[in-house]
Amino acid sequence: MTEPQTAPAIKREWETYRRLLGYARPYTGRIVSGIIFGVIFGGSTTGVLMALRKTLTGVFEPDKFSLGAIIAIAALLPVFGLARGLGDYFSTYLLEWVGNRVVLDLRMALFRHLQDLSISFYGTSRTGDLISRTTNDTQLITSSVSSVLSDLAKQPFTLIGMIGVLLYLDWKLAFISLVLFPICIIPVATFGRKVRRSSREGQEQMADVVGILEENVTGARIVKAFGMEPHEIRRFYERCRLVFSRAMRVTRARASVEPVIVLISLVGFALILLYARWRHMSFAEFFTFGAALVAMYEPVKKLSKIHLSIQQSSAAADRIFDLLDQPVQVRERTGARPLTGQVARITFDGVTFSYGDKPVLRGIGFEARRGACVALVGGSGAGKSTLVSLLPRFYDVTEGRILINGTDIRDFTIESLRKQIGLVTQETILFNDTAANNIAYGAPDADRSAIENAARRANAHDFIVAMPEGYDTAIGERGNRLSGGQRQRLAIARALLRDAPILILDEATSALDTESERLVQDALNTLMTGRTVFAIAHRLSTIQNSDLILVLENGLIVERGTHRELLTQGGAYKRLYDLQFRSDEPRVG
Repeated sequence: MTEPQTAPAIKREWETYRRLLGYARPYTGRIVSGIIFGVIFGGSTTGVLMALRKTLTGVFEPDKFSLGAIIAIAALLPVFGLARGLGDYFSTYLLEWVGNRVVLDLRMALFRHLQDLSISFYGTSRTGDLISRTTNDTQLITSSVSSVLSDLAKQPFTLIGMIGVLLYLDWKLAFISLVLFPICIIPVATFGRKVRRSSREGQEQMADVVGILEENVTGARIVKAFGMEPHEIRRFYERCRLVFSRAMRVTRARASVEPVIVLISLVGFALILLYARWRHMSFAEFFTFGAALVAMYEPVKKLSKIHLSIQQSSAAADRIFDLLDQPVQVRERTGARPLTGQVARITFDGVTFSYGDKPVLRGIGFEARRGACVALVGGSGAGKSTLVSLLPRFYDVTEGRILINGTDIRDFTIESLRKQIGLVTQETILFNDTAANNIAYGAPDADRSAIENAARRANAHDFIVAMPEGYDTAIGERGNRLSGGQRQRLAIARALLRDAPILILDEATSALDTESERLVQDALNTLMTGRTVFAIAHRLSTIQNSDLILVLENGLIVERGTHRELLTQGGAYKRLYDLQFRSDEPRVG
């Protein structure tokens, strides 16, 4: 047996729905217009019944009205019918427009908020869950918001009109009939909580389905290489089965309401028939009374289901608002100013950073002058990638400061700061667009000659023009139509076109074969010229000419100096060097 909802649960549910409807506030004009047309719809429905009663009386009791009066009254039927149709159309259109627009605004609010969230949020979130909240959850809200607004605009006025007709015809019979209608609320209240709980569980399971699908598509090579297709199929089926199970719970709950309402209505109609026989009602009165009762069925049914719709949409809205309420960790300071002019020096001053309670960097301090190359080396988990991620404010320091020209980077606007930084990573991120548009990503106003010049300097021009449509060739999702070296050179061309004074290289050549590495390294040498470079190096051969090499262990700088100085010290850097080199030649593989 379903437990009754507690008062706090009901309060939270309505608070969620009120917050959801708050997104409709900018469209109050359309809502008011929709309500006006809803009044026209309900009033004309009442008018149809009253005109019908007079017409039937004139037809079956001709001595009461003249032929001309009957014709005049009958002529009102199509007039009321036209008004009802227009009221129905415009009320539905206007309010469903508002419902769909609310969903559009919610999706855009979610997407904008995702752009503001820090990298740390993405590190702890599932891609499939974020996709599901932005697409599936908002889609579930569409019908609920649209139908609820539409029904609230039309059905109450129709119901009021029908009640008025019943009271006008026979107030005693109307009272007996209407006593039964509150009983219809019982199944709604009974199944409402189940709908909300099952809806939320279903949306969470759908997020798992999207996540598995996303992992399977991006990891297709590994799945096939290890022969794990049957395992993936079973995993996907189990999640889909759970979604199906939750969906059927909601369906059972929703489908249970109407049969109960129909049963109650038929019981009431049978009693009305007996009362009509006892009272000797005329055919016109009985027909009109019965028609009013039938006409009441739709508004009662729809209004009684509004609670279920609110329950279902509130479950999805909870998940959406949970995401919208995620705090933005990296915020722009009040009064932040644009970063302009040359970048003369970059200083890390006692920088400490922690993920929660776990320290990743501790007391990092060094300075890089304009045009210098600072290399970061160390084992996995030493904090190299985290350190360079602090410069464009993907994260904010926990303690200490990062200064550009003596000013804390938090005093600059985030947009202007990041415009000064170019980024090339080991995992090249490209988009399912043309080669030209990928190079111009971040510099959308660049003309074709500038794009081609950047590609030439990145050793990418030759392979691009060899593609079927040259620079206008779509390179596929994540650039999957290109080799690893080609993707890297395209990313380097993108950084060249951006022409930022600060450059971050995050193991940009570690996953390439020898030939690709040579081409990419040549392109990187071109890219690094005249820029302040922070290079995370896996292969020490690529950083031997760096102005400063920092060796990190457990978030601390344990050694610093040039290549020759560090070899002379015979410490951690020398050990790394000896592991990679033999007789001063780089190992292959």
